[in-house]
Amino acid sequence: LCGVGSSWGCRCRQKHQRPAETAAADGKQAPAEKQVEAAPLHCSLQDLPVEMLVEIFASLPGTDLPSLAQACTKFHHILHMDSIWRRRCREEYGVHETLQNLEMIGMSYREVYTKLFHPYRHIFWDCGSYGTLLKVVVDGLCITGWMCRPPLNTHVDSPTQFKPSFRISLTEGKSATGECMEGLHSRPHNCDMQIRKDRFITQCKNTDHRTDLPTLLREAWGRVLVTYRRLYLPPRHPDDLIRPGLFQVEYEGLIVKTAMLSFHGKYARVTKIMGASMETLEILLMRCIQLGDGEIFRNFNELSRVVQEIDEQVIREEKKKRKKKSEGHGWQSPAQHSGRESGAAASEEQPVPFVLPVGVFSINPEPRTCRMCFYGVDTVTVTRHGFPYTRRCPGVFVLFDENHFGFIFLKDKEFFLYGRVQDTFQNVEAPSLEAFPEML
Repeated sequence: LCGVGSSWGCRCRQKHQRPAETAAADGKQAPAEKQVEAAPLHCSLQDLPVEMLVEIFASLPGTDLPSLAQACTKFHHILHMDSIWRRRCREEYGVHETLQNLEMIGMSYREVYTKLFHPYRHIFWDCGSYGTLLKVVVDGLCITGWMCRPPLNTHVDSPTQFKPSFRISLTEGKSATGECMEGLHSRPHNCDMQIRKDRFITQCKNTDHRTDLPTLLREAWGRVLVTYRRLYLPPRHPDDLIRPGLFQVEYEGLIVKTAMLSFHGKYARVTKIMGASMETLEILLMRCIQLGDGEIFRNFNELSRVVQEIDEQVIREEKKKRKKKSEGHGWQSPAQHSGRESGAAASEEQPVPFVLPVGVFSINPEPRTCRMCFYGVDTVTVTRHGFPYTRRCPGVFVLFDENHFGFIFLKDKEFFLYGRVQDTFQNVEAPSLEAFPEML
């Protein structure tokens, strides 16, 4: 601080100068016997005003504050101020004055942070589980997990239903306790939780619920074991075709599944985030299919021919890339390119009439107009008899509007419509650009 203040005329440097330097500044020669080395200058955080220290400490991560409190007695007392922990709850966990009645029950933000938020910090952002989505929110002095159920109406634009699954509560300064809220009578009962870095596990002894879960999740001694993994929403780029996020699609008129649309440079990806099988729909944005006046949809054979030609060309290019890579030349994947020509031109495309090709089966009524079409390939990986099996099916990705897109499976002659999930999920942004691809 004194070094900065010297440019503003700070006298701290003059106070700590050596005798020779002071005499030289005054035009005098100091005696040799008095030219003694002075102690170096030390500036301490303890010398700052309390208000400034509070502002500094409040901007630090909550995980660093306990160590800071052990530095000295002054820091220990300052870190008991509730304004610091109130800011940490707001910035790290998205709590906006939902705990305003803490003083009435004798609780502090520091106790809520250290006993509730910090021990369960890794599940606060989690919203992914086996077969469904989990929306975790702060509700008063509780962290509640709301299970997303299929909508009552199986149309892709139907609102999602929510039902409480578990609750972690903190009352009267005691330790946080976990409760399972599922069952035939929805009566809360104790459950065990195992917290890990990017996932958590719940174990419940009651077996009169969770009938939708497969039997492999039920342990031999009758407990229900459910593992939740961390899920981030995809980041957004100005040149993306539409806003990425969660979409729901109806399969065979029986169930609505959820998928995630994300953009990666010159290709987009639709990843199914529910179920045991791994299903990925990859759309090559540089392989745009010319629509004309929409006549290409009326002739299924012509549409299949165009997609087949693109598919053969893509396979040849992939073989060349693998060959170059094996020879040590190296190659660059589409995700590493910065070009987004197709995405940038999406807003300039005018809607054209859309008619489902004759013979293609569809459950939901398709929109009447579309904006763009791209070549895509659907890949499903399942495990049969202990061995993975991959099925590859090329098709047509159809972009309708900001909230709808579809895919035509040419081999099976099926069309699936995707509709955007309208519910909001708070605090699910990836902490870095690398975290989202690693999650996928």
